[in-house]
Amino acid sequence: MMKKINKICVALGFHFFLVIVAATKPIPSTLDGPFKPVTHRFDPSLRKGSDDLPMDHPRLKRNVTSFFPEQIALALSTDSSSMWVSWVTGEAQLGLNVTPHDPKIVASEVWYRKESGKYSMKQNGVSVVYSQLYPFEGLWNYTSGIIHHVKIDGLEPETKYYYRCGDSSLAAMSEELEFETFPLPSPNKYPRRIAVVGDLGLTSNTSTTIDHLIMNDPSMILMVGDITYANQYLTTGGTGASCYSCQFPDAPIRETFQPRWDGWGRFMEPLISRVPMMVIEGNHEIEPQAAGLTFQSYLARFSVPSKESGSNSNLYYSFDAGGVHFIMLGAYVDYNQTSAQYSWLQDDLEKVDRGVTPWLVAAWHAPWYNSYSSHYQEFECMRQEMEETLYTYRVDIVFSGHVHAYERMHRVFNYTLNPCGPVYITVGDGGNIEKVDVDHADDPGKCPSPGDNIPEFGGVCHVNFTSGPAKGKFCWNRQPEWSAYRESSFGHGILEMVNSTHALWTWHRNQDIYRENSHGDQIYIVRQPQSCSVASKDRRLSPSIPPVLDIAAARVSSFLYYIILPVVILVGPLSNH
Repeated sequence: MMKKINKICVALGFHFFLVIVAATKPIPSTLDGPFKPVTHRFDPSLRKGSDDLPMDHPRLKRNVTSFFPEQIALALSTDSSSMWVSWVTGEAQLGLNVTPHDPKIVASEVWYRKESGKYSMKQNGVSVVYSQLYPFEGLWNYTSGIIHHVKIDGLEPETKYYYRCGDSSLAAMSEELEFETFPLPSPNKYPRRIAVVGDLGLTSNTSTTIDHLIMNDPSMILMVGDITYANQYLTTGGTGASCYSCQFPDAPIRETFQPRWDGWGRFMEPLISRVPMMVIEGNHEIEPQAAGLTFQSYLARFSVPSKESGSNSNLYYSFDAGGVHFIMLGAYVDYNQTSAQYSWLQDDLEKVDRGVTPWLVAAWHAPWYNSYSSHYQEFECMRQEMEETLYTYRVDIVFSGHVHAYERMHRVFNYTLNPCGPVYITVGDGGNIEKVDVDHADDPGKCPSPGDNIPEFGGVCHVNFTSGPAKGKFCWNRQPEWSAYRESSFGHGILEMVNSTHALWTWHRNQDIYRENSHGDQIYIVRQPQSCSVASKDRRLSPSIPPVLDIAAARVSSFLYYIILPVVILVGPLSNH
């Protein structure tokens, strides 16, 4: 008995020591910086990539029959009173000759209520079918199952709902699922946890990323483009390519294997059927086909609140989630100052009331600020067109993907450190087949030429720096001062809004999935409405809890959690003696 007590005491003492050490190391904030740039090189004990999951993998296989729903997914509308529910029924067709389903043969119904097992309310929606067709001999065509979209209106905020979707007349309904609505737009209410991930694909690394993300229990997912990587295949399937042009140099068009979209929908369903996912397109969603059509898979499969937010395209839109206003921009549709997207962006920003939604977060696929060789200055044209507008309206955080690594910037505007500029974060490290990026533009011999990194859409506006340590150069000779932290690893991020001025950002590396309370990068992002105000309405905002006290309370809560729980677990067995 005494031996057991001694072991427990030693274990508790060691645990308390670790917790106290961790608690005494404060999490830095953007107010403490800018810090000296940090680079963590690629860990050679890890693999740079992994193979795609096969279509017969248990998480990708079709496990329903007839017209029962599958690939069920949630998406937010513009506010907490509505929720989109999407799903697929029927089998897709693949071959030289395909005949599309008639979408009218199956109803689009969502039955729901606040009580489990009782569905007194019903909403009907719309259904669509899309095809991916190729005018080249030998290439297989595809037509989808029936894709359903239902918008549920009149929901109460911060409320759990139970739902089933399908066609009740055919007795083809899903099992019971559930979701929780978000708080109303308010400076004091926020989504609990926002997961951010990009360039996901469908590999073994993807599995680790999503498993890790699920463990972090998000209430919402922000997907910043390059979703399935179905265009890394020939139309006939086979093995996906980490470099498409290298493996398929004779392909007459950028082919796609569309069943990968269906496999991805099944893979993600356990998560996104209960947690809403908001998407924006990337270059791997372009998917050109006959008659010059593009983005057909993306446009047909995802519900986004484009019309509700005044946009005329699903390729850019906005929405509120509690006290956060999100702007989702399209990098592969006209973004020039004469474009419909730019006009919409200005209108949307003008309507934002920072007294109601203090946080302004933007997302698009291709980063403007990037110190990796891959995609270096690729979207400089978009930056030159739009950056000043985002800065003028004081966007707080920008998320992008495209570069298959992680990088967080200091607050920056026009390549110059600026305390009122956004914090740009690249999270294109979801785990896709194209492998992780490891070379930096400032590494010896790794600076791309100005003719490299040509975007799939838009022009080339590469520039040399006009001031600072890199004046007159295309690349820096060291990590740029605006690059705060970069690391070549797969992972995802979690954004937690503490209050109207403080948000905790944590980047989780895949290799840390089984290490408790471990991460790659963590910082409090602090907005300063008094010194970086865009209008007088922003100055009337004050946090409900003083930021310092609120952060301290969060640390105390975490401290108690990690102490009390182990005590209960370790000491519990003693009560039996």
